[in-house]
Amino acid sequence: MTESVTARAARRRPSLGAVATGIGSAALVAYPLVAWLGLERGAPRAAALGLLVLVAPAGVARLRALRDNPALSAVAYVPLAAVALLVAGAALDRAGFVLAVPSVINILLLASVVPTLVAGPPMIERFARLQHPDLTPDEVRWCRAWTIVWCTFFALNASIAAALAVWAPTLAWSAYTGGISWALIAALIGTEWTIRKLRFQRFGDNPVDRLFARALTATGQR
Repeated sequence: MTESVTARAARRRPSLGAVATGIGSAALVAYPLVAWLGLERGAPRAAALGLLVLVAPAGVARLRALRDNPALSAVAYVPLAAVALLVAGAALDRAGFVLAVPSVINILLLASVVPTLVAGPPMIERFARLQHPDLTPDEVRWCRAWTIVWCTFFALNASIAAALAVWAPTLAWSAYTGGISWALIAALIGTEWTIRKLRFQRFGDNPVDRLFARALTATGQR
């Protein structure tokens, strides 16, 4: 009886990887605003040190999560690269290192995804097979196409963030990296999810999928 209760408690406990993802996501969302507030006061070193407090826990959590899941090694470099740039920014008192973080993150993500198109399977297919191991050839082609879409997005996102960091006011950089780029990410995810559900009619046992499946049934599309 004791063992079963312990096992249930362990299943309910968030995994270290999930905690790391949550910390990292919160840090990335808050980063542009905190950077803008610090740099507008003309204090790059203070901004970099403040952002280190925000980002460093994500790096530590990622490194600890690697013990449980070595497959996270590619994305673990994202917060670690941010930490390295912020340390350089604090040491040299230069705003450029602070502003470079979003571009570098997108470049690292691009560098982790592109090789999967060459060596295979594409990154999106790897994620898809975690839910549906029995992908059809059409679904495999879909996953490859959307992996290319994400590669294109990472490249464009890095370029735009870099251009704004060099030539635009800090407020414009912050607005794009902290708002517009996240809206674009949400739009890409939502578009892909909706079209995929309409096309392949695969629905999981979660409230969103069940609701969408009922809507399709009601409209005669399923």
